[in-house]
Amino acid sequence: MRLPTQWLGVAPFFLFALLFLVLPTMYLIVGAFQNRDGGFTLDNIAKLFSDESIRQSYWVSIKISFWSAILGALAGLAIALAIVRGGLPDWVRASTMTFSGVASNFAGVPLAFAFLATLGRLGLVTLILRDLFGFNLYATNFNLLSSWGLIAVYLYFQIPLMVVIITPAIDGLRKEWGEAAATLGATTWQFWRMVLIPVLWPSFLGTLVLLFANAFGAIATAYAFTGSSLNIVPIKLYAQIRGDVLGDPNLGYALAFGMIFITGVANIFYIWFRTRSERWLK
Repeated sequence: MRLPTQWLGVAPFFLFALLFLVLPTMYLIVGAFQNRDGGFTLDNIAKLFSDESIRQSYWVSIKISFWSAILGALAGLAIALAIVRGGLPDWVRASTMTFSGVASNFAGVPLAFAFLATLGRLGLVTLILRDLFGFNLYATNFNLLSSWGLIAVYLYFQIPLMVVIITPAIDGLRKEWGEAAATLGATTWQFWRMVLIPVLWPSFLGTLVLLFANAFGAIATAYAFTGSSLNIVPIKLYAQIRGDVLGDPNLGYALAFGMIFITGVANIFYIWFRTRSERWLK
């Protein structure tokens, strides 16, 4: 009997996914429905809706994720259109895509430190504005350690991620469509409104949903940037499971279950939009 050796190449991937994705996820789901003694309970799930602090943390997280996704998607789309269809030199596209590939994965403590060192109370830009131009940035009620400050930090990797994902969709737009539209007498605006926007719309929405899920699940950047001063779900989850006196690991599992549910729904919509976009671009 011949052994299925062709599966050996992908075996490490499936093993990695099982150990670090599937099993931990199942452990969190089971723990969300258990009490401290290991018995079944729905109290942890009920607290997600009854506890005002938890509800507020979800709302703040959704708001931050929504605005960082919207702003990142629009800015990233503009950059991608410029480097693909804007007639710029090839080296501009190559350098932009290289930077986007690196910046889309730049997060956590280094990113938080970079923003604090740049725009913090003793940051480089803050001191330059104060000492050279006599402008005190923080006298204008500017607060980097706020919801909008965290949104600005998230945009550093949201915009490049949008560029990386949406560029292949823009590359798939055929020149023949524009030539056919011009032959039929369509204006540039009519071509965009009736052809390009409908074709790009599923890709744009799919990437928008992916950016939302990407921001919603980020914890290292948020915690390193704001500590516990901002009430968002990842930080509240960390506070529940890190072992403090008031910590409740099972409530933390329930918080994680809620995050998994929201990001799971977002990824389902992403797959659906991506399927629709690929159907157009075939």
